Amino acid sequence: MSKFIIHKNTKIAYSESGKGTAIVLLHGFLENATMWDFYVSEFAKKYRVITIDLLGHGQTECMGYVHTMEDMADAVHAVLHELRIRKAFFVGHSMGGYVSLAFAELYPDNVKGLVLLNSTSRADSDERKMNRDRAIIAVKQNYSAFISMAIANLFSEENRDRLTEEIENVKVEALKTPLQGIVAASEGMKIRKDREVILHFAPYPILLILGKKDPVLIYEDNLEQIEGTNVQLVSFSDGHMSHIENKDQLGKVLLDFLKSV
Repeated sequence: MSKFIIHKNTKIAYSESGKGTAIVLLHGFLENATMWDFYVSEFAKKYRVITIDLLGHGQTECMGYVHTMEDMADAVHAVLHELRIRKAFFVGHSMGGYVSLAFAELYPDNVKGLVLLNSTSRADSDERKMNRDRAIIAVKQNYSAFISMAIANLFSEENRDRLTEEIENVKVEALKTPLQGIVAASEGMKIRKDREVILHFAPYPILLILGKKDPVLIYEDNLEQIEGTNVQLVSFSDGHMSHIENKDQLGKVLLDFLKSV
């Protein structure tokens, strides 16, 4: 059941369940807090679990025509302030990882640990920026066709047939994202800072979870960012959607990480 706060004249949706150490689960682009439904009840047995709809996604309103990762991190901070949570673990999927890193830079004392799930600390390459510009044009021309293609392309090729029902469900949720939310997040991701330095100097534990067949984040390229760091690595053999493609294993990996800390 979602609750709401008003932050900078914008309605932000969140939910909380369980008691104990706080874990903040942040969804990716075209997703919303429902992506975590499978995990929340299990995690809430031992932890206080907070899920948040990021700006322009789910039940959270748009704040402007560009939603920077810092804007999103500030909205997350506002929710935690409302809940009187001073320190939390953050698990961010894809864009949610970018937001978690922005939060870690802005509010380092509020972070107990960090999980980057199918995400990266690095800024967009020039090629990736151009792809985002193309995506913005495409979604303005044909909203539903863009979403259908964008979602399917997140899964490894083998899983596109195996997980047809799950992929359809992801598309249904993605279609709830307003055009302004899609464009504003795309613009925000395009201009985000490189935050690899956090992986090298953060005083708290960090876990990076990657898919070896991720069509969006090239696996080998993303291994480079953790060379010479204490970041833990877990690799799955599938695509960008580990919470679906590697559903059961992911839950265990996350709980093991939290326990070890």
